[in-house]
Amino acid sequence: MASSALAASLLDRVRATDGDADAVYDAFVAWATERGFSLYPAQDEAVIELVSGANVILATPTGTGKSLVAIAAHAVELARGGRTYYTAPIKALVSEKFFALVDIFGAENVGMVTGDSSVNPDAPIVCCTAEILANLALRQGADADVGQVVMDEFHYYGDADRGWAWQVPLLLLPHAQFLLMSATLGDTAEIERDLTRRTGRSTALVAGAERPVPLHFSYERRAAHELVESLLAESETPIYIVHFSQAAAMERAQALANVKVATREQRDAIAEAIGGFRFTTAFGKSLSRLVRAGIGVHHAGMLPRYRRLVETLAQRGLLRVICGTDTLGVGINVPIRTVLISALSKYDGTRMRRLSAREFHQIAGRAGRAGYDPYGNVVVMAPDHEIENEQALRKAGDDPAKRKKITKKKAPAGFVSWSEATFDKLVQAEPEPLTPQLQITAAMLINVIARGGDVFANVRSLVFDNHEPRARRYALARRALAIFRTLRDAGIVERTDDGSIRLVVELQPNFALNQPLSPFALAAIELLDPDDGPGSAGTGHYALDVVSVIEATLDDPRAILSQQEFKARGEAVGAMKRDGIEYDERMALLEDVTYPKPLADLLAQAFEVFASSQPWVRDFEVRPKSVVRDMFERAMSFAEFVSWYQLGRSEGLVLRYLSDAYRAIRQTVPAEARTEELLDIIAWLGELVRQVDSSLVDEWEALAAGIDTHSGEPVLPPAPPSLTANRRAFTVLVRNELFRRVQLAALERDEELVELDPDAGWPEALDAYYAEHESISTGGAARSPSLCRIAEGRETWTVEQIIDDPEGFHDWRIRAEVDLAASDEQGEAVVRVTEVVRL
Repeated sequence: MASSALAASLLDRVRATDGDADAVYDAFVAWATERGFSLYPAQDEAVIELVSGANVILATPTGTGKSLVAIAAHAVELARGGRTYYTAPIKALVSEKFFALVDIFGAENVGMVTGDSSVNPDAPIVCCTAEILANLALRQGADADVGQVVMDEFHYYGDADRGWAWQVPLLLLPHAQFLLMSATLGDTAEIERDLTRRTGRSTALVAGAERPVPLHFSYERRAAHELVESLLAESETPIYIVHFSQAAAMERAQALANVKVATREQRDAIAEAIGGFRFTTAFGKSLSRLVRAGIGVHHAGMLPRYRRLVETLAQRGLLRVICGTDTLGVGINVPIRTVLISALSKYDGTRMRRLSAREFHQIAGRAGRAGYDPYGNVVVMAPDHEIENEQALRKAGDDPAKRKKITKKKAPAGFVSWSEATFDKLVQAEPEPLTPQLQITAAMLINVIARGGDVFANVRSLVFDNHEPRARRYALARRALAIFRTLRDAGIVERTDDGSIRLVVELQPNFALNQPLSPFALAAIELLDPDDGPGSAGTGHYALDVVSVIEATLDDPRAILSQQEFKARGEAVGAMKRDGIEYDERMALLEDVTYPKPLADLLAQAFEVFASSQPWVRDFEVRPKSVVRDMFERAMSFAEFVSWYQLGRSEGLVLRYLSDAYRAIRQTVPAEARTEELLDIIAWLGELVRQVDSSLVDEWEALAAGIDTHSGEPVLPPAPPSLTANRRAFTVLVRNELFRRVQLAALERDEELVELDPDAGWPEALDAYYAEHESISTGGAARSPSLCRIAEGRETWTVEQIIDDPEGFHDWRIRAEVDLAASDEQGEAVVRVTEVVRL
């Protein structure tokens, strides 16, 4: 492909320079010129500083080509024969830059590590989330093989939850050259001084550049559909409509489906580009209808492959309107002429508040891209009540009597409103100063201890020689000491006779105490009995209890839990009505109905005991919940779980939670605590995640094979990976399908069983079974692998599920066939029950 020839020429040119600064500069400029890029003065200044070996803080407006400077930085480091890291705050941006760098430097020279995916991780250029590099720096310190770091969206340094990951590499990688990039940094003088002191390199601030694509700001009191129709008529497209909730973005997209967004020719071009893309979920089918009408949706609740589809179609200029949250505003290279901001206040997870100057300018900066637009539009919508008042005035016209009768609406109580004055102030405001946000967690301390050497000195340096104010440093030191005591008491670290500190246990390579409560999880798992013996702690199902312990340490996926609670209350109301309970009593009883919380009492008691000697752990909260366990116990596929709980708008959240749970179980549970059944669950969960969306890994494999995924060909998703090749996980899926039939039979749901297996004779078989037995068991013993016998064939497996009757006769069987080819094609176990018989 043409880009490969250019990619090779850049790599060959810089490597032929033997690292000579002037020659590297000339080689890069020549390459950029061939690609049609003429460097702006700020770009040129930054590249000169980079080839000279200086650190660079690039604080220029959006649209001034920071991405091209980053490419220059990577080329400079490759010319020196070193290793360069690109970091960003979100996986979507990491993957977007990964594919862009593959186009330039070749698939063999670029890797990606995000926590969920690891692709070519030993490459000379590695794209990763900021936390990945921060943990590498903690684990290896100055010895890390990191010659250069390019930090995109560096304003995340001031993020309260994640800012530590931007500060740690600056503290612990003294041999690296840094390129820190953001359009909204504010005053960076302290960071410049500290970076020069640590690295011994001069640090250049490149700022104040004039935006090559000017922005036009306006404040509108018209309804959204009127604005969009007007912008479409004036060809001020593509339009990105920014919302601050995923539901609002989807609702807006669906409302605009009645507006003629795309012409017939444009819709035909979209259909051709989409080709045979697999819209396999309920949300995907809605998205299919919208994108074919020229309307995109983009937010973090979507599956990655759907987000990437929208980004790719937008990059090709095929979508005229995109409705989303501010996620598209984080560095994704998508041409946008007009940014339409629906509000100047948002809920930040704690409270409703107005946008900061930094947030506003980050979003506004996405409008107007060099090479695409002569200018960009930033349009802010007035609050709804202000729009309604304006509409009433327009309707009244110039009639004084009608205008006098208008009763102006006011902002709802508690609403954080804004006005045109708010808008004007934000347009003129400079970004707020960045505030350092270093934290100390168990995971960080484990990584520092695993580095070896003088652990005390390493930790002391981390907590006292940083960017934090003096009082914060002492608080960090106290916290580090408390965490160390916790790790020591948990048997993870010890102080040796000579006073040094070391890890007691040999952790597997991918072991990571990646949650603050992981030490507690290790202690709680020790309370459980792997043999599920009588009187043992837990529910009598050890493997699932371990899952529940780990789930209790993960952040709550609120959207999932609220739907589980809604479902549980609906079922509880139905049961209470059947029992004749009066309304008032039903309402009172419903207060106690919530989402499932396995082991809640056991975990609460264990936490109190643990916290009595480790008071720092009270900074966190054990949150019992059942998402992975619920899905496994119900024997549901991903699509069935999403449908059952009506989570179509949050598919990405479900997948992300399952990914986090899989990683936490795999990395936190010690090898000696893993039974065969737990290993089955881990394999099942990992394969489930991969089957739902493995687009990043598979697209890289296509690129490595020389297939141009960014050509004008249809945007086809990768085929599902071979499900049957993962024998362990596939076996669990087959067992789950059979056990789902057992559960339905136990509930006597004949119609659902007939729908699953029309020719199995379920109604007659159940009548015969219940003539002999009162019930069907569905507890832990009933789903034992020993009750599911599998005979493996080349094309078909035959399966026999033994029904666990209360007398223990085990004389009833469900017999089925498994179609291996169909299972691979559909990404789930395709099971057909042939008969239900009594021996």
